[in-house]
Amino acid sequence: MASHFPVNKLSTNGAEPSDHYDREAMMMIPDQNDMGEESNLQVGEDFAVVEPKDEECSVERLHHLSKIVTQFQDHLRERASNYLGYPGNQNCSHYLALSTLLQFNINNAGDPFKKSDHGLHSKKFEVGVLDWFARLWGIDKDEYWGYVTNGGTESNFHGILLGRELLPNGILYTSEESHYSLFKIARMYRMDCETIASLATGEMDCDDLRDKLLMNKDRPAIINITIGTTFKGAVDDLDLVVQTLTDCGFSDNQFYIHCDAAISGFVVPFLKQVPKFTFKKPIGSVSISGHKFLGCPMPCGVLITRRRYINLISRSIEYIASFDTTIAGSRNGHSPIFMWYVLNIKGWKGLKQDVEKCRKNARYLRHRLKKEGISSMLNEMSITVVFERPPDNEFVRHWQLQCLGNMAHVLVMPHVTVEMLERFLYDLIRKRKTWYGKVHPPCLAEDVGICNCACAVHACI
Repeated sequence: MASHFPVNKLSTNGAEPSDHYDREAMMMIPDQNDMGEESNLQVGEDFAVVEPKDEECSVERLHHLSKIVTQFQDHLRERASNYLGYPGNQNCSHYLALSTLLQFNINNAGDPFKKSDHGLHSKKFEVGVLDWFARLWGIDKDEYWGYVTNGGTESNFHGILLGRELLPNGILYTSEESHYSLFKIARMYRMDCETIASLATGEMDCDDLRDKLLMNKDRPAIINITIGTTFKGAVDDLDLVVQTLTDCGFSDNQFYIHCDAAISGFVVPFLKQVPKFTFKKPIGSVSISGHKFLGCPMPCGVLITRRRYINLISRSIEYIASFDTTIAGSRNGHSPIFMWYVLNIKGWKGLKQDVEKCRKNARYLRHRLKKEGISSMLNEMSITVVFERPPDNEFVRHWQLQCLGNMAHVLVMPHVTVEMLERFLYDLIRKRKTWYGKVHPPCLAEDVGICNCACAVHACI
């Protein structure tokens, strides 16, 4: 029988900040009962849209709306100060310099490399961003194609689509630690999918991959490689995967490899003496997120592939005077400018410094957890620290932790400071005494490996 862990109802964190915010904000919204015959159309929860009254002063209404937005801004600032469990960099203040661009509706519909009659686009910025990533991933300008997407999921959709069009009878192989979008892609594309087991580190188990490839030798393989798994931050071994394909008799024209680098795509390239993912190796596409480590204030991503593959899906669309080569039709024209801006501000040197800082802070957090006898794990090429799941839901909400089974994790993004980690550790260590008392913390040996488990059984091993 599983142990019962009491919830700490006397948590000094107090009420969830959003609860207080919602109550205060609701006080500023006009009484719905005063809205006359159409009130039944306006009633909603929390932030319902309220139709302006004919006699209402526009200046007063704008002031009223500004107060709500300002209070929401304060709420976001408070929540960002405890933002530890999700893969988003909250250092976004430098983007305020681009706020004047919000007066324009910028749409990058169509192929980023094709001219369009639509003049309000930012494709020159987009191509500049794509060129930077092409250099990062080792592919010449005349050999690559890509675009700025709405995020990692869309990028994965595009990369796997190219693999399926190139190898229509292919089977999708992806590890159990892959991002959930991969399994959604398999369902939506109606592809046969083999889920590959993972090691305790979260890395793809290539022994299991070999077994499943040999069972399906008569069909091509479409492989998803994860560069930074969602929960453990593990990096699949690209070289070992390629060697496994070769050992199983798959020639270059019988497999397609997509690299999902949403989490660690900005980390691995800056590390020394580690295997790189690059187009110098037999990969077909790479995707990355722009709102995670890079810190763009809106979801966005990048997809890069080999130019020769794009003709598989390209279609000319006369009325937009461009080619349909992307998953989305209308595309956010602001996000390429934001990505271009931060890449120019930071450059290779600045990003490398961010990586070094994050890795140093992640190692510090892991060291402190281990010193306190708390089960924890940090992969070599990762900034994700995995540890035992707190049994207090209020604590989890306050620090905005992601949880899976017996595990929780902290993603040490560039906005995460030592001071923030110290506050988190103080809170965790203090409350942990209340949560467990005489009850032992859970065993995490199966989740993170015996060497990382600090439970009563494995602590002395």
